[in-house]
Amino acid sequence: MTRMSLLSSPLLLGFEEMERLIDRVGKGGSDSYPPYNIERIAAGGSNGGSSQVEILRITLAVAGFKRDDIDITIEDNQLSIRGRHEDDKSRQFIHRGIATRQFSRTFVLADGIEVKSADLSDGLLCIDLVRREPERTVRKIEIGKSRA
Repeated sequence: MTRMSLLSSPLLLGFEEMERLIDRVGKGGSDSYPPYNIERIAAGGSNGGSSQVEILRITLAVAGFKRDDIDITIEDNQLSIRGRHEDDKSRQFIHRGIATRQFSRTFVLADGIEVKSADLSDGLLCIDLVRREPERTVRKIEIGKSRA
């Protein structure tokens, strides 16, 4: 049986990859640790050309993690942030409310989005992404003569 979706319309040609991305995002875990924000930092302006630049920032709350405990990678347009924290066995906690368990958080990036920078300060990991809007062009297609 063939699976039908919104992107199966004959008017939407070449969107198969987008459908696969939607499936991949839907299968992602619903774990809420660590909490994160995504915000738009700046929009507009030019960057040496006529294309627009937009900066997005992902901020993760990673209290208790050091730079060496966090690994950030990009593979196949998927940004992965992993944290692994080694417990200090010499410390005895009476109450432990700050979670430092290992985590993995992934974000699927659209084509044209690049990681600009990553910074860890005051327990917050900020990853800045740059999206360059492509130039909008109109091209006229000439109709050839019939080969009859």
